[in-house]
Amino acid sequence: METLFSTEYKWLWVGALGLCLFPFVRKLIWVMTVRNHIRKAGEQNVDDDEKRRLKKRAGFTAFFLCFVFSLVYMNLLFKP
Repeated sequence: METLFSTEYKWLWVGALGLCLFPFVRKLIWVMTVRNHIRKAGEQNVDDDEKRRLKKRAGFTAFFLCFVFSLVYMNLLFKP
């Protein structure tokens, strides 16, 4: 059990932290972009296709942010 918390398993912890953060960060980014889009374009101009497109975009951004954050955090945590 002690070996799980060594630097050999750093990438496992990066992936685990990234997976845990991803759904929440994606939802947060998606809600913020949809609200911003509604405020700028109006409620009538935001249909389901536009929301789907914004969710894909939020997913890509959330994946990138979660990966970078978890990588930096684990590098600080497993600093020799």
